[in-house]
Amino acid sequence: MRIAAIDQGTTSTRVLILDKDGGLEPVLSLSHGQTYPAAGHVEQNAEELLANIRHCLEAAAPDVVGLTNQGESCLAWDARDGRPICPVISWQDDRTAEVTAKLDRTGAGALVMARAGLPLDPYFSASKLGWILRHVPGAPELAAEGHLRLGTTDAFFRDRLTGRFETDVATASRTSLMALESGTWDADLCALFGVPMECLPRIGPTSGDLGTLPSGARLAASIVDQQAALYGHGCHRPGMAKVTFGTGAFVQCLTGALVRPERAGPLPTVAWQKAGEPITYALDGGVYAAASAVNWARELGLFGEFAEISAFAAPPAIDRGIAFVPALAGLGCPHWSRSARGAWLGLELATGKADMMQALLEGVALRTAEVLAAMEHLHPFEGAVSVDGGLSRNGYFVQFLAEVAGHTLFLSDETEQTAAGVAWMAAEASSDARFRKPTGRPLRGEGTDRARRLSRFNMARQAVATFGDAIGET
Repeated sequence: MRIAAIDQGTTSTRVLILDKDGGLEPVLSLSHGQTYPAAGHVEQNAEELLANIRHCLEAAAPDVVGLTNQGESCLAWDARDGRPICPVISWQDDRTAEVTAKLDRTGAGALVMARAGLPLDPYFSASKLGWILRHVPGAPELAAEGHLRLGTTDAFFRDRLTGRFETDVATASRTSLMALESGTWDADLCALFGVPMECLPRIGPTSGDLGTLPSGARLAASIVDQQAALYGHGCHRPGMAKVTFGTGAFVQCLTGALVRPERAGPLPTVAWQKAGEPITYALDGGVYAAASAVNWARELGLFGEFAEISAFAAPPAIDRGIAFVPALAGLGCPHWSRSARGAWLGLELATGKADMMQALLEGVALRTAEVLAAMEHLHPFEGAVSVDGGLSRNGYFVQFLAEVAGHTLFLSDETEQTAAGVAWMAAEASSDARFRKPTGRPLRGEGTDRARRLSRFNMARQAVATFGDAIGET
């Protein structure tokens, strides 16, 4: 049986084949564009994403498919012909920041936290879907006629490829429209955000019989990318945690049962639900800018080749009083401040490009350490924290992260944990147990300055947040 994983990510769509030993063989990778039509707006072309998925399916010719999605990115389309009526609004998009802030001022945040377990933040899909109803021409009319479909990108792909207008419970848990305990759409939340519940897809499990693709292949798993990565890291027992460094940095810890924080910080989320089984839960926390911050700095001309930023001759920048706060799209977990923006602090005339890049990498690591600390406060970790993604291959970055995280890291040999996770899910749902225990090496922090570094970074982060709040008020 030929099992394929299609990883539909923020910047590319890739397909990999599961080999006989449970490993992965890359087949095809296709990049796609992002546009920035206004400040805070980040969009993608839904037809381009779908075409890339089709190309991947043709290239791999699988019997069984697992599909991952971006999570909170969403759109609207016409039920009659599947035609999108707007671009995909990316998870990075914060056009609805004023909407969520206004709802928060009215006290709606308590309801959203109680039902969905999420803070009022434009990161999640609900406010974006409501925005579509208010701003996209023709959307209200289609809704009134019963022809409007709203959903995250996976629901669009599955509708067009299988003819089944469905999403999975893990992806639905990232919308702010689903009740966590029941795994169903919540009427009060839909009304709050102005999203007609009848326009949303049916919620189902993350694996099982999910439909037939045009080629005749079976869709056996469909899940949000970070939860797929959690599974791919082998985090199958409560307390096991991972960090994936991609466009952003995403920390998750499997909890099994639902853990509900009293206030916004690390967030409860659905990890997965296999067909016929109860929901498995996790805690989730994101740093919005990781690799995106590095790539942004490269475009500014701060470095050319990645080898230039894998080692530095100088002591850590934070020890020398230079800090970078990677709030280029706001501060996510555990602070949840969209008004904050990125900044270097402590610069002087002698500061050079290498110093600034050293501080930038440290800033991403220190923000990740903040998320790890907040998460462990809610649920103790078991064993090392597994790490993957592009930045995990930067020697300086992972060593500094180990020093400030306060945990032993496990650097995986597998660089495609997201694809591995969804491939293993699809295989398991097809009675094909090709799971391979992740291999890698432990990395322990050797520094003794963790508390001082975190304290210095905390001061820098507070300064950025204060400035952002002040600007937002003027």
